[in-house]
Amino acid sequence: MAKRKERNFTPEFKAKVVLEAIRGESSQAELCRRHNISEEQLSKWKQQLLENAASVFESSGKPSKDATERIAQLEQHVGRLAVALDIQKKASTLLSEMDRKDEK
Repeated sequence: MAKRKERNFTPEFKAKVVLEAIRGESSQAELCRRHNISEEQLSKWKQQLLENAASVFESSGKPSKDATERIAQLEQHVGRLAVALDIQKKASTLLSEMDRKDEK
């Protein structure tokens, strides 16, 4: 028996289908047939929307804790790279000066 390929739906597609269901433009069964999804899947998407609807109205100016931690990690990494680059530049300058002295 062939293994069924898992389908991935974009967030935009999910939102479109759920909004159609909420508006009542078509029955849930009709929507599922038209988009070739199960009623259980549509119910899960509706539940996800309801659970996360409040996040739409949260202030987008404040980064999440995860984002803040990631930013701090990246800033540290950039700092280390800047120091390493400084060391390489100084070493390169010193080696160039030594080569010039040896040529004389």
